[in-house]
Amino acid sequence: MSTWDHGMTANTVGFELLKKGSPALDAVEKGVMEVESDPNVRTVGIGGYPDREGKVTLDACIMDGDGACGAVAFLQGIKNPISVARKVMQDTPHIMLVGNGAKQFALQNGFKEEELLTDASKNDYKEWLKTSNYKPLINIENHDTISTLAIDEKGKMAGACTTSGAAWKMHGRVGDSPIIGAGLFIDGEVGGACATGLGEEVIRTAGSAMVVEMMRNGKTPQEACKAIVQRIIDRQKNPHDVQVGFMAMDMNGQTGAYSVQKGFTYAVKNDTIEELTEARYQIK
Repeated sequence: MSTWDHGMTANTVGFELLKKGSPALDAVEKGVMEVESDPNVRTVGIGGYPDREGKVTLDACIMDGDGACGAVAFLQGIKNPISVARKVMQDTPHIMLVGNGAKQFALQNGFKEEELLTDASKNDYKEWLKTSNYKPLINIENHDTISTLAIDEKGKMAGACTTSGAAWKMHGRVGDSPIIGAGLFIDGEVGGACATGLGEEVIRTAGSAMVVEMMRNGKTPQEACKAIVQRIIDRQKNPHDVQVGFMAMDMNGQTGAYSVQKGFTYAVKNDTIEELTEARYQIK
C-alpha cells in the first residue's frame, strides 16, 4: 500500500517485484523510485518544489521488520534519495546521513549528480518570490510524501518514505519523512505505519511509531491511525489549518488509514484488488 494518487504507480512497480519473489525491501525501494524519477510529481524527487533559496532538498528513509533502517536528509543533487538511504542502511554503521555528507556518500557510491530544479519548479519559485508568503496549502503542498508498505512471500515487511518536503521551507528544514519513528516505522512482529502531511506535527507525536505501538496493544490499523490523528487534533489551537494522515498495515495484510481533514488518498494492491481510496477523516 502507498500514499496518495501516485501510490498507484509505486504499487504497480513494487507488486510486480513481489510476484517474482523479490524481497519487500526491493519492492518498496523500486516503487517509490518510480515516483522520485517523475518530474511531473512536484513533491518528490526531481521536480520537487524548492525551498526559500530556490534549492530542491530531499529526504528519505527505508526500514524492514528486523529493525534495519537507513535515512538521508537535506540531500541535494541526487534524484533518488531512497536508494541512498538503503545504501546507508546496508553499507554503513549509521542510520542517517545529512547534507553534504549524504551527497558525498552518494557520489562515492556511484550515484549521479543532477539538477533537480526543473523549469516548472523554477517558474513557480519566481512567482512565489513576488509575495514570499509561507503557508502550506492543505492537500497540495502537504501531500509531499510517497510512502509504501509491503509484505513479501516470506512474510517479511518493509517500508519506504521519500519527499522533497514542504514548498518554500527554510533552507535546511527537515520534516518527518526521513525520521525513523516519525515518518515511517516497521515492527516485524506487529506491522508498519507511515505518515504524510505537516511533518512538524508528525515529529511531535512520534506518529508512525505510536500507530504501530497502538497496533501492538490490540488496535486494528484503522483504529490505530485514527487514535494518533485524534492525538494531533487535540493539541491544536486551530486544527483546520493542519493536515496529517497515517497509513498502516499489520502482518496479516490488514490495512487502515485516517487523516485530520478530507482529501488524503491511499492505494492498495494485492492478488485480488487494486484500488485508490480516500481515507476517513476527523474534521468534516
